[in-house]
Amino acid sequence: MTEKLYYADSHLAVFSALVLSCEQAKKGFAVVLDRTAFFPEGGGQSADTGTLGSARVLDAQERGGDVVHLCDAPLPVGERVEGRLDFERRLRRMQNHSGEHIVSGLVHNRFGFDNVGFHMGEDCMTIDFSGELSWEELMDVEQRANELVRENVPVRVWFPDAEELAALDYRSKLELTENVRIVEIPGADRCACCAPHVTRTGEIGAVKILDSQRHRGGVRLSVVCGMDALELFRAQQESVTEISRLLSAKRGEIAGAVRRVLAEQQRLKERCDALSAALIERLAADCAPTDGSLVLFDSLLDEIAQRELVNLLAEKCGGFAAVFCGADAEGWRYIIGSRRLDLRAMAKTINAAVNGRGGGRPEMITGRAAASREEIESGLKSLIV
Repeated sequence: MTEKLYYADSHLAVFSALVLSCEQAKKGFAVVLDRTAFFPEGGGQSADTGTLGSARVLDAQERGGDVVHLCDAPLPVGERVEGRLDFERRLRRMQNHSGEHIVSGLVHNRFGFDNVGFHMGEDCMTIDFSGELSWEELMDVEQRANELVRENVPVRVWFPDAEELAALDYRSKLELTENVRIVEIPGADRCACCAPHVTRTGEIGAVKILDSQRHRGGVRLSVVCGMDALELFRAQQESVTEISRLLSAKRGEIAGAVRRVLAEQQRLKERCDALSAALIERLAADCAPTDGSLVLFDSLLDEIAQRELVNLLAEKCGGFAAVFCGADAEGWRYIIGSRRLDLRAMAKTINAAVNGRGGGRPEMITGRAAASREEIESGLKSLIV
């Protein structure tokens, strides 16, 4: 089996190893070494990346006790190579994973809920718990988690023997009996885990709970730690600064400024709706009743007003009422209604006449036309009763 150097030293970033095998894989070359510092994917944490000699390590998976490195180039069997981890990536994952242990341990100890799901993504990690927690309770957990980071307590990692393991109280999703690796953070958690962790909690930097959603009878948390938390804070600060500039409001006052903008937007929407209603009533009133069809073109109406106008016009004609909204350059959105004709049966003919696509119900069809206004008028001329 591959000697797993990350168990002994989670901060080991450079090492040498003997290439035991190298085989062609679907997307590269599967390389097995006698020893490795590359952590394979497992426990909700993605694999380390880096280099082996001149080859790039794209992924690592554990198979039957061996760590298989997926490389972008072959390596000579029997030779020694230097391995280099993308240590910034490793460190960030250790910060997040160790932070997750603290949060999960505190939740378990305080509320009795189990961690039933964990995934470490590129932007944040998600943690699923078996029971519901209020935001106030989660903020208390976050506060204590960051106090433990500040206290910089040591993280203990070891393989207890069978007798010690039997006497230990620890978290685990599975029933484990041998080669059990325990990660203990005093004051927070004791858990079975195979992944690399920080050596002291101060390395975590910060623990921030971003969001909480109900999930399968419990909650799903979005959490970010360490340098990932700093990057997120910077990005959010940039957004807040830009919003502050756009609203001409101090950063601490942007919530009130946004509320004022939304209130003004609502007032303008109501005014726009009133004007739109007046416009379609005027447009409908300007059309005399006819036994034939009515075709109108407009560049202002939204789809709701367009549909309302079609309904008004359909009452005034014996054929169909068609309203086209848009312009020649961007194309036309059409809605066609009738109280007497089966428009669904006519849709193919109408679309051919206006170079369009669309369909709907017997009493109304909708779609888009790529023809110009002049071409639409000419194409529909033969269909207008």
